[in-house]
Amino acid sequence: MAEPTVVTDDLLARRWPLDPPEGEATKNERGAVLVVGGARSTPGAVLLAGLAALRVGAGKLSVATCDEYAGPLGVAMPEAGVFGLPTTGGGGLDPRAAEQVAALAADVDAIVFGPGMTEPDHTKALVGDVLKSLDSAPPVVVLDAMAATSGVLDLGIDALGPSCVITPNKAEAGYLLTDTDGEDYEVARRLAERYGVTAVVDNAAAVPGGEIFAVPKGNPGLGTSGSGDVLAGAVAGVAARTSDALTAAVWGLALHGAAGDKLAARVGRVGFLARELLDELPGCLRDRTADRGH
Repeated sequence: MAEPTVVTDDLLARRWPLDPPEGEATKNERGAVLVVGGARSTPGAVLLAGLAALRVGAGKLSVATCDEYAGPLGVAMPEAGVFGLPTTGGGGLDPRAAEQVAALAADVDAIVFGPGMTEPDHTKALVGDVLKSLDSAPPVVVLDAMAATSGVLDLGIDALGPSCVITPNKAEAGYLLTDTDGEDYEVARRLAERYGVTAVVDNAAAVPGGEIFAVPKGNPGLGTSGSGDVLAGAVAGVAARTSDALTAAVWGLALHGAAGDKLAARVGRVGFLARELLDELPGCLRDRTADRGH
Protein backbone atom coordinates (compact mmCIF):
# COMPACT_ATOMS: atom_id res chain seq x y z
CA MET A 1 0.00 0.00 0.00
CA ALA A 2 1.19 3.53 -0.79
CA GLU A 3 2.58 5.61 2.02
CA PRO A 4 0.28 8.33 3.35
CA THR A 5 0.64 12.00 2.54
CA VAL A 6 1.91 13.72 5.69
CA VAL A 7 -0.25 16.74 6.51
CA THR A 8 2.04 19.60 7.53
CA ASP A 9 1.00 23.17 8.30
CA ASP A 10 2.48 24.20 4.96
CA LEU A 11 0.43 21.60 3.10
CA LEU A 12 -2.72 22.72 4.88
CA ALA A 13 -2.14 26.31 3.76
CA ARG A 14 -1.34 25.36 0.15
CA ARG A 15 -3.76 22.57 -0.60
CA TRP A 16 -6.70 23.36 1.67
CA PRO A 17 -6.49 27.12 2.35
CA LEU A 18 -8.83 28.17 5.13
CA ASP A 19 -8.42 31.91 5.17
CA PRO A 20 -10.26 34.05 7.71
CA PRO A 21 -13.50 35.70 6.55
CA GLU A 22 -12.96 38.90 4.63
CA GLY A 23 -14.47 42.29 5.35
CA GLU A 24 -17.84 42.19 7.05
CA ALA A 25 -18.64 38.54 6.45
CA THR A 26 -21.88 37.52 8.14
CA LYS A 27 -22.51 34.49 10.28
CA ASN A 28 -24.53 32.99 7.44
CA GLU A 29 -21.53 33.21 5.11
CA ARG A 30 -19.43 31.32 7.65
CA GLY A 31 -21.87 28.41 7.64
CA ALA A 32 -24.38 26.78 9.97
CA VAL A 33 -23.93 23.58 11.97
CA LEU A 34 -26.55 21.31 13.52
CA VAL A 35 -25.50 18.92 16.31
CA VAL A 36 -27.88 16.04 17.04
CA GLY A 37 -27.18 13.99 20.12
CA GLY A 38 -27.32 13.59 23.85
CA ALA A 39 -29.13 11.26 26.21
CA ARG A 40 -30.34 11.36 29.79
CA SER A 41 -26.98 10.01 30.99
CA THR A 42 -24.77 12.03 28.61
CA PRO A 43 -26.22 15.52 28.08
CA GLY A 44 -22.91 17.39 27.85
CA ALA A 45 -21.49 15.82 24.70
CA VAL A 46 -23.48 18.07 22.38
CA LEU A 47 -22.06 21.10 24.18
CA LEU A 48 -18.50 19.97 23.43
CA ALA A 49 -19.25 19.27 19.77
CA GLY A 50 -21.26 22.42 19.23
CA LEU A 51 -18.78 24.80 20.80
CA ALA A 52 -15.94 23.14 18.90
CA ALA A 53 -17.74 23.96 15.64
CA LEU A 54 -17.99 27.61 16.63
CA ARG A 55 -14.39 27.69 17.85
CA VAL A 56 -13.10 26.75 14.38
CA GLY A 57 -15.12 29.49 12.73
CA ALA A 58 -18.63 28.26 11.94
CA GLY A 59 -21.11 31.14 12.06
CA LYS A 60 -24.29 29.56 13.44
CA LEU A 61 -25.06 26.65 15.72
CA SER A 62 -28.21 24.66 16.40
CA VAL A 63 -28.41 21.75 18.83
CA ALA A 64 -31.13 19.10 18.93
CA THR A 65 -31.08 17.06 22.12
CA CYS A 66 -33.17 15.51 24.89
CA ASP A 67 -36.14 17.68 25.75
CA GLU A 68 -35.44 17.66 29.49
CA TYR A 69 -31.97 19.14 28.95
CA ALA A 70 -32.77 21.66 26.23
CA GLY A 71 -33.35 24.48 28.71
CA PRO A 72 -30.18 24.03 30.77
CA LEU A 73 -28.09 23.58 27.62
CA GLY A 74 -29.61 26.72 26.14
CA VAL A 75 -28.39 28.63 29.18
CA ALA A 76 -24.97 26.98 29.05
CA MET A 77 -24.71 27.69 25.29
CA PRO A 78 -26.22 31.14 24.72
CA GLU A 79 -24.62 31.16 21.28
CA ALA A 80 -26.82 28.27 20.09
CA GLY A 81 -30.42 27.59 19.28
CA VAL A 82 -31.31 24.51 21.34
CA PHE A 83 -34.28 22.33 20.41
CA GLY A 84 -35.78 19.64 22.60
CA LEU A 85 -36.51 16.17 21.19
CA PRO A 86 -38.63 13.35 22.65
CA THR A 87 -36.74 10.59 24.44
CA THR A 88 -37.26 6.87 24.88
CA GLY A 89 -37.92 5.15 28.16
CA GLY A 90 -34.20 4.41 28.34
CA GLY A 91 -33.33 8.08 28.04
CA GLY A 92 -32.06 8.13 24.45
CA LEU A 93 -33.37 10.12 21.50
CA ASP A 94 -36.63 8.76 20.13
CA PRO A 95 -36.63 7.90 16.40
CA ARG A 96 -39.99 9.66 16.16
CA ALA A 97 -37.99 12.90 16.33
CA ALA A 98 -36.72 12.33 12.76
CA GLU A 99 -39.19 14.71 11.13
CA GLN A 100 -38.28 17.52 13.54
CA VAL A 101 -34.56 16.96 13.02
CA ALA A 102 -35.00 16.83 9.24
CA ALA A 103 -36.69 20.23 9.32
CA LEU A 104 -33.72 21.67 11.23
CA ALA A 105 -31.27 19.98 8.86
CA ALA A 106 -32.80 21.69 5.83
CA ASP A 107 -31.19 25.00 6.78
CA VAL A 108 -27.62 24.03 7.69
CA ASP A 109 -24.32 23.40 5.93
CA ALA A 110 -23.07 20.56 8.17
CA ILE A 111 -24.68 18.10 10.57
CA VAL A 112 -23.07 16.14 13.40
CA PHE A 113 -24.88 13.01 14.53
CA GLY A 114 -23.94 11.02 17.59
CA PRO A 115 -22.35 12.97 20.45
CA GLY A 116 -23.74 11.51 23.65
CA MET A 117 -26.28 9.31 21.88
CA THR A 118 -27.12 5.90 23.36
CA GLU A 119 -29.26 2.91 22.27
CA PRO A 120 -27.73 1.87 18.91
CA ASP A 121 -30.98 0.61 17.36
CA HIS A 122 -32.78 3.88 18.07
CA THR A 123 -29.76 5.84 16.88
CA LYS A 124 -29.72 3.90 13.60
CA ALA A 125 -33.43 4.48 13.05
CA LEU A 126 -33.29 8.20 13.82
CA VAL A 127 -30.17 8.99 11.83
CA GLY A 128 -31.24 6.79 8.94
CA ASP A 129 -34.67 8.41 8.64
CA VAL A 130 -33.18 11.91 8.72
CA LEU A 131 -30.57 11.09 6.08
CA LYS A 132 -33.17 9.51 3.79
CA SER A 133 -35.16 12.74 3.91
CA LEU A 134 -32.31 15.00 2.75
CA ASP A 135 -32.51 16.44 -0.75
CA SER A 136 -30.12 15.82 -3.63
CA ALA A 137 -27.59 18.36 -2.33
CA PRO A 138 -27.33 17.43 1.36
CA PRO A 139 -25.07 19.18 3.86
CA VAL A 140 -21.80 17.55 4.88
CA VAL A 141 -22.68 14.82 7.38
CA VAL A 142 -20.35 13.96 10.27
CA LEU A 143 -21.00 10.71 12.13
CA ASP A 144 -19.14 10.30 15.39
CA ALA A 145 -18.35 6.83 16.67
CA MET A 146 -21.77 6.12 18.17
CA ALA A 147 -23.65 7.09 15.02
CA ALA A 148 -21.16 5.39 12.70
CA THR A 149 -21.22 2.09 14.59
CA SER A 150 -25.01 1.97 15.02
CA GLY A 151 -25.48 0.19 11.67
CA VAL A 152 -26.52 3.26 9.69
CA LEU A 153 -23.55 2.83 7.33
CA ASP A 154 -25.08 -0.41 6.04
CA LEU A 155 -28.33 1.24 4.93
CA GLY A 156 -27.01 2.39 1.55
CA ILE A 157 -28.35 5.93 1.89
CA ASP A 158 -27.20 8.39 -0.81
CA ALA A 159 -26.03 10.92 1.79
CA LEU A 160 -23.52 8.35 3.08
CA GLY A 161 -20.98 8.97 0.32
CA PRO A 162 -17.58 10.72 0.27
CA SER A 163 -19.20 13.90 1.61
CA CYS A 164 -19.96 12.00 4.82
CA VAL A 165 -17.16 11.94 7.42
CA ILE A 166 -16.95 9.27 10.11
CA THR A 167 -14.71 9.78 13.16
CA PRO A 168 -14.23 6.54 15.14
CA ASN A 169 -10.99 5.88 16.95
CA LYS A 170 -9.08 2.71 16.17
CA ALA A 171 -10.79 0.67 18.89
CA GLU A 172 -14.24 1.83 17.77
CA ALA A 173 -13.35 0.98 14.17
CA GLY A 174 -13.35 -2.64 15.33
CA TYR A 175 -17.16 -2.51 15.29
CA LEU A 176 -17.03 -1.70 11.57
CA LEU A 177 -14.14 -3.85 10.32
CA THR A 178 -12.93 -7.38 10.93
CA ASP A 179 -9.30 -6.25 10.61
CA THR A 180 -7.97 -3.21 12.45
CA ASP A 181 -4.32 -4.26 12.49
CA GLY A 182 -1.70 -1.86 11.20
CA GLU A 183 -1.26 1.90 11.25
CA ASP A 184 -4.09 4.40 11.69
CA TYR A 185 -3.98 5.32 8.00
CA GLU A 186 -4.37 1.68 6.98
CA VAL A 187 -7.50 1.35 9.09
CA ALA A 188 -8.84 4.65 7.72
CA ARG A 189 -8.29 3.40 4.18
CA ARG A 190 -10.17 0.16 4.88
CA LEU A 191 -13.10 2.08 6.31
CA ALA A 192 -13.19 4.48 3.35
CA GLU A 193 -13.15 1.62 0.87
CA ARG A 194 -15.62 -0.55 2.79
CA TYR A 195 -18.26 2.15 3.30
CA GLY A 196 -17.53 4.75 0.60
CA VAL A 197 -17.15 7.58 3.11
CA THR A 198 -14.37 9.89 4.22
CA ALA A 199 -12.87 8.18 7.26
CA VAL A 200 -10.98 9.73 10.17
CA VAL A 201 -9.23 7.34 12.55
CA ASP A 202 -7.04 8.77 15.31
CA ASN A 203 -4.23 10.58 13.43
CA ALA A 204 -5.25 9.63 9.89
CA ALA A 205 -7.83 10.30 7.19
CA ALA A 206 -8.76 8.58 3.94
CA VAL A 207 -11.17 8.96 1.05
CA PRO A 208 -12.62 6.09 -1.00
CA GLY A 209 -10.45 5.25 -3.98
CA GLY A 210 -8.10 8.12 -3.18
CA GLU A 211 -5.30 9.35 -1.00
CA ILE A 212 -4.59 8.56 2.61
CA PHE A 213 -3.27 11.16 5.03
CA ALA A 214 -1.35 11.13 8.29
CA VAL A 215 -1.49 14.09 10.68
CA PRO A 216 1.60 14.09 12.94
CA LYS A 217 -0.03 15.95 15.82
CA GLY A 218 -1.67 14.89 19.05
CA ASN A 219 -0.61 12.90 22.09
CA PRO A 220 -1.99 10.32 24.55
CA GLY A 221 -3.76 13.03 26.50
CA LEU A 222 -6.36 13.21 23.72
CA GLY A 223 -7.52 9.75 24.76
CA THR A 224 -9.93 11.22 27.27
CA SER A 225 -13.69 11.36 27.69
CA GLY A 226 -15.28 13.90 25.36
CA SER A 227 -12.27 14.34 23.09
CA GLY A 228 -14.04 12.61 20.21
CA ASP A 229 -16.99 14.98 20.56
CA VAL A 230 -14.64 17.94 20.17
CA LEU A 231 -13.08 16.34 17.09
CA ALA A 232 -16.46 15.71 15.45
CA GLY A 233 -17.53 19.28 16.14
CA ALA A 234 -14.30 20.71 14.75
CA VAL A 235 -14.70 18.67 11.56
CA ALA A 236 -18.28 19.94 11.18
CA GLY A 237 -17.27 23.54 11.81
CA VAL A 238 -14.72 23.44 9.00
CA ALA A 239 -17.22 21.60 6.79
CA ALA A 240 -19.77 24.38 7.31
CA ARG A 241 -17.20 26.92 6.12
CA THR A 242 -15.93 24.96 3.12
CA SER A 243 -18.61 22.42 2.11
CA ASP A 244 -15.78 19.93 1.53
CA ALA A 245 -15.47 16.72 3.52
CA LEU A 246 -11.77 16.08 2.99
CA THR A 247 -10.83 19.66 3.87
CA ALA A 248 -12.93 19.32 7.02
CA ALA A 249 -11.36 15.98 7.92
CA VAL A 250 -7.72 17.05 7.63
CA TRP A 251 -8.25 20.46 9.23
CA GLY A 252 -10.35 18.99 12.03
CA LEU A 253 -7.66 16.42 12.80
CA ALA A 254 -4.86 18.98 12.61
CA LEU A 255 -6.58 21.49 14.89
CA HIS A 256 -7.71 18.85 17.39
CA GLY A 257 -4.19 17.43 17.58
CA ALA A 258 -2.53 20.84 17.82
CA ALA A 259 -4.88 21.84 20.65
CA GLY A 260 -3.93 18.66 22.50
CA ASP A 261 -0.24 19.38 21.99
CA LYS A 262 -0.62 22.89 23.42
CA LEU A 263 -2.33 21.52 26.50
CA ALA A 264 0.24 18.76 26.89
CA ALA A 265 3.02 21.34 26.91
CA ARG A 266 1.27 23.50 29.49
CA VAL A 267 -0.64 21.00 31.66
CA GLY A 268 0.99 17.62 31.05
CA ARG A 269 0.58 14.74 28.62
CA VAL A 270 -2.31 13.37 30.63
CA GLY A 271 -4.84 15.09 32.84
CA PHE A 272 -6.16 17.85 30.62
CA LEU A 273 -9.89 17.80 29.87
CA ALA A 274 -11.76 17.71 26.59
CA ARG A 275 -13.48 20.97 27.45
CA GLU A 276 -10.06 22.63 27.67
CA LEU A 277 -9.41 21.82 24.02
CA LEU A 278 -12.13 24.29 23.05
CA ASP A 279 -10.22 27.35 24.19
CA GLU A 280 -7.11 26.26 22.29
CA LEU A 281 -8.80 25.76 18.92
CA PRO A 282 -9.01 29.43 17.79
CA GLY A 283 -5.31 30.04 18.42
CA CYS A 284 -4.37 26.84 16.61
CA LEU A 285 -6.49 27.99 13.68
CA ARG A 286 -4.97 31.47 13.70
CA ASP A 287 -1.44 30.06 13.67
CA ARG A 288 -2.19 28.04 10.52
CA THR A 289 -4.06 30.56 8.39
CA ALA A 290 -3.60 33.97 6.81
CA ASP A 291 -4.83 35.43 10.10
CA ARG A 292 -1.32 35.15 11.55
CA GLY A 293 -0.37 38.21 13.53
CA HIS A 294 -3.80 39.85 13.29
